[in-house]
Amino acid sequence: MNVCAHPFRFSRSTLRAFLLLLAGVAFFGAPQDSTGQNMSANPTTLERTADLPEGTAFITVGGGCFWCVEAVFVRIEGILRSTSGFAGGHVANPTYRQVVSGGTGHAEVVQLAYDPAVISLETILEVFWLAHDPTTLNRQGPDVGEHYRSIILYESESEKSLIAESIRRAQGRFANPIVTEVKAFDGFYPAEAYHQDYFDRNPSQPYCRFVIAPKLEKVGAKLKP
Repeated sequence: MNVCAHPFRFSRSTLRAFLLLLAGVAFFGAPQDSTGQNMSANPTTLERTADLPEGTAFITVGGGCFWCVEAVFVRIEGILRSTSGFAGGHVANPTYRQVVSGGTGHAEVVQLAYDPAVISLETILEVFWLAHDPTTLNRQGPDVGEHYRSIILYESESEKSLIAESIRRAQGRFANPIVTEVKAFDGFYPAEAYHQDYFDRNPSQPYCRFVIAPKLEKVGAKLKP
């Protein structure tokens, strides 16, 4: 799971125990179909661009729990669609339970459809570095596991070069080395429906209030001119 903190104050041990409890609820209560399979198939290029304007570009990123990443980017001008899902693994059509249990190799990611005439990939990556800590391997705050790793999946060599340059520039802001995985895009599996738009549909849920809301405040303040 992830973190949201607001008016209330908790000790670190109390907050961690609370977050672990939430993680258990999310894990054991995750709905799935009767076969236990994620019914969202990996979309084709044609399906991916459905209902989007011509010229739409895509980038897939992961920086901890996808609820947080999606909540950040859906609020950025120029982002046309933000879809939570899984990528970077070796199992087709993974379910949330499979991914968080480990062994599939996937990361929780968000696939961003964006209008390059409004927002550049460089700007998207700047927001990405603000929205998470890319120096903690397989971890974001209390969220620990390979599926929480920092990752960017590129779809062309020009994107790969641009990402490398963005990492070089961003490194100066961090005391520790950036450990973000950069790899070629090889498929994306949308997560179950209840994961989509999670923050906007569950704003009073404790994780949203104590983890995601502060992250939005931080990124919003950083982005103000």
